[in-house]
Amino acid sequence: MEDQLSLPADQLSIIITAVIIGTLGRVWLLKEDYRQYPSYPNGYLIHLITGFVASALGAVAIPALMSKNFVAVTFLTLALQQFRDVRKMEKESLSELENTEYTYRGDAYIDGIAKTFEARNYIAFITSFVVSLTISSLSFQLAFATAVGVLIGLVVLFFLKHFTKGKSIGDIAQVEEGRVEVKDSSLFVDGIFVSNLLGTDNAATLFKEEGLTVVIYPNENHYRINLDNFGQRQAALFEATRALGNKRYHFTRKDYEKGRVVITLVPIKQDIDALIEVVKKCPLLESTKKSHRVMKTDVKEEK
Repeated sequence: MEDQLSLPADQLSIIITAVIIGTLGRVWLLKEDYRQYPSYPNGYLIHLITGFVASALGAVAIPALMSKNFVAVTFLTLALQQFRDVRKMEKESLSELENTEYTYRGDAYIDGIAKTFEARNYIAFITSFVVSLTISSLSFQLAFATAVGVLIGLVVLFFLKHFTKGKSIGDIAQVEEGRVEVKDSSLFVDGIFVSNLLGTDNAATLFKEEGLTVVIYPNENHYRINLDNFGQRQAALFEATRALGNKRYHFTRKDYEKGRVVITLVPIKQDIDALIEVVKKCPLLESTKKSHRVMKTDVKEEK
């Protein structure tokens, strides 16, 4: 009975190695999420644990098959459910925090964040699975096979990271400081009408003295499809208020003629360079991505 329950040392070594590499991969990817996290350090702990579980599920699949324990492979079905639960958990958590922020993230941004966390658990799962598969497949000495498995696992991790990496506003547009103008009760930025809510002298003075603004210029005309999207503009405004704080006003407006987008606010932290940088790094939402190439069709008239 004890022999049946005991796990061979080589298989145990394979599982441990695969779990470690998969979990470390999740830790590495986790560092990029600081702008999207609802809390520290509990947010980190939740995703580290789920990343560890995902790595464990990927690591045990191959040893289970090799030992003809086909029932154990059914645990892979738990992986899909777990990953879906991570996405659901993150979406619900961020949605419940909407009313506590300076401004809304928006449904599109929340959906993108939730998908990102789900996908990164898949990355941990795939990485540990590849490490386990590689080590188990090689007939070399265990130490050498482990080294090769780790190397291939790291290559897969780098590939998946690059493959799943999305673009940011800075990749498709130029972000420059704008010039604030207050005329009567109306706010203008570089000649673009933004709002008529500055009806008091205090409001006008506040924006003139402390208001910061940036203007986004799309590199090509078809990028307006992304930047004009309300969800995308709301995400950029959210990141601006999240990074600099918000003393009072915040607005986003688009220019219908030239495709410019305005992000303006009265922040707590007066740092225009930081505002430009955070808008540049705001991720492009998956829901706004459209390929202009598929619209290029050569239609010839039939004669």
